[in-house]
Amino acid sequence: MVWNRIRDAISGPPTLEGPSVLPPYFPVEPAGCEKHAQRLFECLNKDATEKARDMEKAGYAKSYYPDVEAERLKKLKEEEKQGGAAAAAGNTKEIDGKKDVDLSQLPSANDNPLDECRSLIAYYKRCCDRELKKKKNWILTEPYRVQEEYRYKQSGGDDGSADA
Repeated sequence: MVWNRIRDAISGPPTLEGPSVLPPYFPVEPAGCEKHAQRLFECLNKDATEKARDMEKAGYAKSYYPDVEAERLKKLKEEEKQGGAAAAAGNTKEIDGKKDVDLSQLPSANDNPLDECRSLIAYYKRCCDRELKKKKNWILTEPYRVQEEYRYKQSGGDDGSADA
């Protein structure tokens, strides 16, 4: 544990390569990474969630449904055409009755809400990559099997609810 802290101090802060994404083992909190995990969870709960909600309000939220996503992209292209003329006017405008709103503070179409927590994701990833290899944390990465009686039925509805 001491060696890891010395190595971390010498190597400097970690960096993420590519876009900000959560690791595949994300909700895991291994022993030894509690501090990094809690900081990341707090950032996701506050900063990233607020930015994601702002993007949804502005209409920039990505959808998993193809027809909704196509409609969103169409709307973005129309805004880009109109935004070219508006960008020449200045960096402030009136929105919802508020004057002089700084456009740099508003979300854009290509924003990633996880960018707010980018450094915390890097610390969490570095710590978990190290700690999940240890024997005491192996159980956190192993898949588990759900017993048959707790699985959802394959039919379209619940058979027992019609009898009630």
